[in-house]
Amino acid sequence: MLRRALLRAALRLRRTRPGTDVLSLMPESVLVALRRDGLDPVLDQSEGPVRRVPLPWGFRGWLVTGYDEVRQVLADHDAYSNDFDNLVGRHRASAGLDPGGLGFTDPPDHTRLRQMLTPHFTAHRLKTLEPAVATIVTQTVTDLERRLAEEGRADLVEHFALPVPSLTICELLGVPYAERDQFQRLSQARFDVSGGGMTSLSVIGESLDYFEDLVARLRREPGPGLLGGLVADHGDDLSDRELAGVADGLLTGGLETTASTLGMGAVLLLQRPVDRARLAGDPTFVGSYVEELLRYAAAVQVAFPRFARHDVDLAGSLVRRGDVVLCSLSAAGRDPRVVDHPDRFDPAASRIPQLAFGYGIHRCVGAELARLELRLALPELCRRLPGLRLAVPEHELAYRPLALVYGLTSIPVTLAAR
Repeated sequence: MLRRALLRAALRLRRTRPGTDVLSLMPESVLVALRRDGLDPVLDQSEGPVRRVPLPWGFRGWLVTGYDEVRQVLADHDAYSNDFDNLVGRHRASAGLDPGGLGFTDPPDHTRLRQMLTPHFTAHRLKTLEPAVATIVTQTVTDLERRLAEEGRADLVEHFALPVPSLTICELLGVPYAERDQFQRLSQARFDVSGGGMTSLSVIGESLDYFEDLVARLRREPGPGLLGGLVADHGDDLSDRELAGVADGLLTGGLETTASTLGMGAVLLLQRPVDRARLAGDPTFVGSYVEELLRYAAAVQVAFPRFARHDVDLAGSLVRRGDVVLCSLSAAGRDPRVVDHPDRFDPAASRIPQLAFGYGIHRCVGAELARLELRLALPELCRRLPGLRLAVPEHELAYRPLALVYGLTSIPVTLAAR
């Protein structure tokens, strides 16, 4: 939802300052947190775990890269606020641009929203969802296998990494089967960066309109899934647009992050045949592989911005009331002070708990669903397609530049000749 806020801000900027992009206003000392060399962050950890960074619109900013310091900030909601109101009045930001959802709210609003959503992400609920996700994974890999047989080539982003989370979110939300093709079109359009921010903004608006129409229909005839449950249990407390925003937030957060992680995990497997063979045949290896993937290739690069409620001492630095604190999740997982050989991908090593899903009260509500998808999809890919190979040299793989959610734009693959 941070991405949606930036896109809305981009729309406002284009109206007032044509040709201006939000990220173009940020200094390189901030943008470096959004850059990587392949899967490796390019932040220089030798500069310390907390550093001052200049920000536009009169904010004092801090970039936090250390593992312990990131955990400290994310865990302390008494010292730091997520509320969008902290931005209101800055560079024409208004309450009307508030993206809503969990990421830009504080208790008690955050608590109320999270309590509504949590029952749909319990271990019991995910256990009931697991057979449907397994079926989605099996069908996706079958379709991928057929495409490779017929055309000799496929794109793992389009034909594997995107369909699995997109169809899983359909199942979770209760999108009618007859509308799932339309839903997948909206989902995949989020990744089309060829038209820039305006295209993405248009897709988001279309997505919200679709969900609002679906919610209106569910009010008349509640169906299965998360949206039907929210309508049945909390329909009088939330407007159609609020429920549509919740659904769109789950689409944005649950699709792009999981798809990016699936894509990066697949690339690592294509580079590491020993891991690929083990993942295909050793169920005890799957959990450690997924956790190491989440640490090593954290898709969400920077957590939702925090705003200091009062003066705070952070690793010897005085963060003043009103300062903006940006936590780099990708850098935290590579902190050399707490990770031996941080740039080495090693699923067998004993590692720190990864922070790819955040930490504290704002930890991703769908974290366990994402883990479920990764644990089912990556081994199935290895089992069914042991001859899968990159169709281009590794150095030609295209990664998204300056991405809040990092990943690949395309992964061309083929099957090795038997």
